[in-house]
Amino acid sequence: MKIESEATSRRQFLCSSTAIASGLWLGGASRAVAAPGAEIVLIDVISQQPHIYCGWPTLARRKNGELLLVWSGGREAHVCPFGRVDLMRSSDGGRTWSYPRTLIDSAIDDRDAGVLETARGSLLVTTFSSLAYEPGLAKAEADAKAGKATWDAAKLGRWIGARDRISAEQRKEQLGTWMTRSTDGGLEWSARYRVPLNSPHGPVQLDDGRLLYAGKALWTDENVVGVSMSDDDGQTWSDVTEIPKRKDDSHLEYHELHAVDAGDGRLIAQIRNHNKQSHHETLQSESTDGGKSWSEPHSIGVWGYPSHLLKLRDGRLLMSYGHRRAPLGNQARISEDAGRTWSEPIVISGDAKSGDLGYPSTVELDDGSLVTVWYELRAGSSNSTLRQARWKLQG
Repeated sequence: MKIESEATSRRQFLCSSTAIASGLWLGGASRAVAAPGAEIVLIDVISQQPHIYCGWPTLARRKNGELLLVWSGGREAHVCPFGRVDLMRSSDGGRTWSYPRTLIDSAIDDRDAGVLETARGSLLVTTFSSLAYEPGLAKAEADAKAGKATWDAAKLGRWIGARDRISAEQRKEQLGTWMTRSTDGGLEWSARYRVPLNSPHGPVQLDDGRLLYAGKALWTDENVVGVSMSDDDGQTWSDVTEIPKRKDDSHLEYHELHAVDAGDGRLIAQIRNHNKQSHHETLQSESTDGGKSWSEPHSIGVWGYPSHLLKLRDGRLLMSYGHRRAPLGNQARISEDAGRTWSEPIVISGDAKSGDLGYPSTVELDDGSLVTVWYELRAGSSNSTLRQARWKLQG
């Protein structure tokens, strides 16, 4: 299906490093370096089901050049009982996309979606399940019984019907962090299976052949934050190696990690932080021993979250992340020293009307251009859409 451009006027738009004031790194020890110029070639809406709320996508590029996009589809709202994991494909660098296919649809809410093609050619898709919709539904149900209906009858009936497909005990048993795997290019998929952690964009491939999954354990007493490794192409995963917390931080306020192999013996993981110190910043932790131990997280001077990390073909690192204050949208930064410092921001999009947006992920095409996809609640709509930017670094 061909996707029509919504913003052809963005062609030739240049994002300069002076567009946004620079951030401070490591508590002000040094300033971010200037960002390279960037040309935002085109921004499209790529959702094909406008009646459905789409959230939290991940984009991946296969070795054969095909793009895969997964997200939480089938939704009525940011929190609802209808979430599922959907997949689209593009064979032309994101210019056109296939019609969505559903990969996972449990009896409760399936949220986020990550995707990776491993070095062996297998496809891994991740998600987590949630019952966060139950308190709001219970209140609406009680209001209706008391004669003070806050939802229309049709909506209340749908949500009750979805909730009651299985028992309360069975719903709790469905909570988990999940993965599904394909070894034939995505024609057939395994049954979902439990993995120790979750993060929005899923695991990454390391240069030594292992897979690393940086994330957070959910629905456990510990809610541990750290990394798990796989030596068998994602079929099984190790116990979690914890990432330590900063002094006075709570690890319960660390969320939505992503990692990358920096290529010089360093692994880096970035963390969405909700502690008072560096509130709503992206923190960073490093490992210099292959993931056996990790440094205490520290500020890199980036306000925004969550981050997706990509190693470009020229060895530089790119982080892309949501930015929920003016300019509302999505930004990227470049590191030329394996994540030790990050540039000032590059604005990918800055025209959003609310903070219900983000979770961008980026891939690099053969010609060096970049494609970034995120979700966004657009003005005048109750359903968020998937938006895509095609852009180029200049220098």
